[in-house]
Parts: sequence; structure tokens; C-alpha cells
Amino acid sequence: MKITKYVHSCLLVEMPEPVNRTVLFDPGIFSSIEVDKLEFLDDIVITHEHSDHCNEKLIALLVEKFPNVRIKTPSTLVPKLQGISVTTDAVGGIELLDAAHEGHGPFLKPPENIGVHYLDKLTFPGDSHSFMETKEILALPITAPWGSTDRAVQLALQLKPKHILPIHDWHWRDEVRIDMYNRLGKLFNEYDITFHKLIDGEPIVIDV
Repeated sequence: MKITKYVHSCLLVEMPEPVNRTVLFDPGIFSSIEVDKLEFLDDIVITHEHSDHCNEKLIALLVEKFPNVRIKTPSTLVPKLQGISVTTDAVGGIELLDAAHEGHGPFLKPPENIGVHYLDKLTFPGDSHSFMETKEILALPITAPWGSTDRAVQLALQLKPKHILPIHDWHWRDEVRIDMYNRLGKLFNEYDITFHKLIDGEPIVIDV
């Protein structure tokens, strides 16, 4: 499985033969992905409507290049993506996960959020720390207005994935991100969990 992060929560996941399937998770306004350089795209998963996870202009460009791409979203997002064909139905290889968007107190009402298990290998929860299971690879939101790094760590230690992919960290300056990645890497290593210090645009490969 080849995984490339394109800032914040945007992950491109490519499975080689014999699977031959590529998915893009949460292409939002911070995403640095260059559509022209993408060769394949079978699925787009959008966990919820917030702009840091759903950039309508970017999604339209992706659909223009890949007109047969399947787009999986929560039902509340369908009206926002007018003119773009999306599905709230079941998609093979994409299993829904009960993962509610965390609350913002009086600041903002949480939207509908879907988490997913992808190909029984990777769990992508969107903006949630309120899920109870994970596959061997977990895309973990590690900082947010709605959640703390401490809570993220506690959840990961409870669920015990084999691999952690840090997402939802645009709010950190680069210097802070590097320092926190190093600290988290050392911490999770003590529990035999591999924390991948993702660099935007640079793919990693995980054998699954």
C-alpha cells in the first residue's frame, strides 16, 4: 500500500496489483495535490462537509479528469456538491465506521461525519476520536479545535493499530509538527506501534 499525504487530512492511497485501486481521502482547501499529475483515481471519500475536508472546486477538477470516479459522502453533503454525482450507498471495499464528528461546544454544530475502513486494511475516521475499532493502519487526527493530542494518543493506545498515519495537523507550524512527530514516534514505538512521520507529497509504502 502506497500512501501520500497532501497536507492536513488529505491522503492518496494506492494499492498495487492484483487490487489496482486508488482512493483519495478528504481533498480540502489545504490540500496540495496536483490533479494533472494523478494517473489513476477510483474513489474519493469525503468524511464531512467542512472546507478543510471538502473543496468543491478541487473535487470538480478531479471529476473532470476522472469522470468515472466513485465519490462516497454522508447524505448531508450531497446538496453541497451540486452537479457532481456522489453516492451514499454501499461501495465495495469501503465499510462505514460509526465515528461521530466531535463537538465544538457553542462554537459550531458538528456536521454528519462518516468514518470508513478501506479494503479491510486502513481506518480513516474523519474528525472523530469517538470510534471503537481500527484496522491495522489508522489515520489518526492528532490536533484540532475539537480534540487534543492527548486524547488522540489515548485512543490509539486503546485501539492498538500496527501503524499510525498522522492527519489533521495543518494547525501546527512546521517546527512544532516535526517536534511532535518525533515525540509521538518515540512514544508509540514503546508500544510496538509504528508512527509514520509523513512528509507532504512524499509517498511511503506499508506492506499489508
